[in-house]
Amino acid sequence: MPILVNEEQLESPPAVARFDSAILLTIAAAFAVFHLATNGRYGFHRDELQFLSDAKHLDWGFVSYPPFTPFVERIGLSLFGLSLVGLRLFSVIAQALVIFFSGLMARDLGGRRFAQVATALAVALSPVPIFEATEFQYTSFAILWWVLIAWSTLRLLKSENPRWWLAIGAFIGLALLTKYDIAFYVAGILAGFLLTPARRFLKSAWFWAGTAMALVIFLPNLLWLVHHDFVPYRFLQHIHMRDVGEGRAEGFFKGQFLADANLFAAPVWIIGLIAFFANRRYRVLAWMYLLPVAIFWISKGRFYYVCALYPMLLAMGSVTAERWLSYIPRIGRRTIVAVYFTGLAACGAYAIAMLVPIAASGPLRAFALDHSEDLGAEIGWDDLVKTVAGIRDSLPQDRQANLGILVGNYGEQGAIEILGPAYHLPPPISVTNSAWLRGYPTPQPTTLIVIGVRADEVDSLFNSCRLAGHNGNSQGVKNEESRYHPDIFVCGPPLKPWPEFWKEHQSFG
Repeated sequence: MPILVNEEQLESPPAVARFDSAILLTIAAAFAVFHLATNGRYGFHRDELQFLSDAKHLDWGFVSYPPFTPFVERIGLSLFGLSLVGLRLFSVIAQALVIFFSGLMARDLGGRRFAQVATALAVALSPVPIFEATEFQYTSFAILWWVLIAWSTLRLLKSENPRWWLAIGAFIGLALLTKYDIAFYVAGILAGFLLTPARRFLKSAWFWAGTAMALVIFLPNLLWLVHHDFVPYRFLQHIHMRDVGEGRAEGFFKGQFLADANLFAAPVWIIGLIAFFANRRYRVLAWMYLLPVAIFWISKGRFYYVCALYPMLLAMGSVTAERWLSYIPRIGRRTIVAVYFTGLAACGAYAIAMLVPIAASGPLRAFALDHSEDLGAEIGWDDLVKTVAGIRDSLPQDRQANLGILVGNYGEQGAIEILGPAYHLPPPISVTNSAWLRGYPTPQPTTLIVIGVRADEVDSLFNSCRLAGHNGNSQGVKNEESRYHPDIFVCGPPLKPWPEFWKEHQSFG
């Protein structure tokens, strides 16, 4: 049973190809409809609140990420307002496209209908893509760009048409505007071409045209980075040190099997990696997997940083498995296929139960909240804003007249800025991420409602503080806010002058 993909396999007839595409679109559409039906169950995630806040202050860059995601969120706000389902629609579409193009990769590798469907379903039932469609995250779009780069690279190698460098360059440019870790993927691409016979494509003028396209797309953000002294680099250093210190980077390889791809599909993507190495034409894609994984493992990155690499491996593995199955008698073939799809579905159902807000109440809701910190982080923001408004209303009129709300993290900042206007609250004051760049208000408030600062710290920062309320939620869900930021204070201004206080307290989170 040969492991190599048959490079001379004829293309499917147009009618068959159209029908196969319709099946892939149906799988992607079913995935999208499922998430659209469940995405309105809880509330905004703390990360989503930061995107919404930054969407109201559009720029060519932000401290914690490039500009693409807040720009898309601004479009969502214009179209849907504060609609959970509407704002998350873009993430759902991104993951549906990941599923569709994963199936197309299987077709381009010579796979027939079984390989295409097996690939699409394996991706759709993998934990990370399932999660990425439940929230609006920059990783949702980063995964799409990585998959489109892999598909474009495959098209280049298959067609030997160097014009595909333009598509690769465009997607790399968009990826740079979404998440900076694309640089490690680019390293894998270059290594793949340099270390294989495909190096001849680097001599093409189209390679340099694609490179120029990526740089032109990235240029506005690059200029912003220069103007702001590459502050995202310091942010990423801080986040990496935090992740390593708190153990979030542990279990890197475990996560490759349990989360980045459907566990039952692990043999398939392993076969895909071996098959890429064994295939002279497509060996580039093996290096596109190995080098980023090695870099993130050595540098103690988190497991999901490389989740976008698995669709191309699943595609090659499915094509190879399809070829092997053709050598097996029909009864054995059908048994293997039935067991495989049943296993995929079982693992996918378990991931859905853990990660998706299927139920608004009952055992399924309790199971999800017990297993997903991210779902817990979607609960309580309305309660927080309502509590702050109540504290504001309890103050004398003269103190309300010159009131500020100082917050300790970007979730609290986004909640006050996005949900606060319904209670006529003033904009938040925050020293976290891009909010610090926007500065403190003028004139400076003389009374502060302080959220997200520990009781043992507040008196060392502000004048005349008193406990005024508690930050919890009406549903009794334990999350970061209720555990670590339970107290709300009313204080006077900072002990130090505002300019000095601001300079000393820039924070990343």
